[in-house]
Amino acid sequence: MPHQTSIKVRGYHLDLYCHVNNARYLEFLEEARWTFFEDRADLPAFLASGIALIVVNINIDYRHPATMNDELVIETSVKSVGNRSSVLHQSVRLAGSDKIAASADVTLVAYNGRQQKAIPIEGQLRELLETLQHQA
Repeated sequence: MPHQTSIKVRGYHLDLYCHVNNARYLEFLEEARWTFFEDRADLPAFLASGIALIVVNINIDYRHPATMNDELVIETSVKSVGNRSSVLHQSVRLAGSDKIAASADVTLVAYNGRQQKAIPIEGQLRELLETLQHQA
């Protein structure tokens, strides 16, 4: 089952047309990814390891406008795990309906901050991502 994060649309999220600004969706998706890993993994231990999952690509489709006071539910799941990258799938749905405001595939790579380079996804990180993939 995908992880769910709720966000209420506020006035500062809106553009001149009173819709959620496209750039705000990126922030909503990021908030949901942080919450996903906080809830489903030992985030402090992971961060202490010096390894980070960094975004290298986001493909996002905007499907339906969200407006002031809408409650949004962002669903996050691991779509795939490769040797050098992993893809998360995220969808932003209007709460209480089947309307998808946006959906995105987010490609992440493992980055070793101490070595200052991307590294293969292996060991405990691979096990974690594969476990999360099978929970979807």
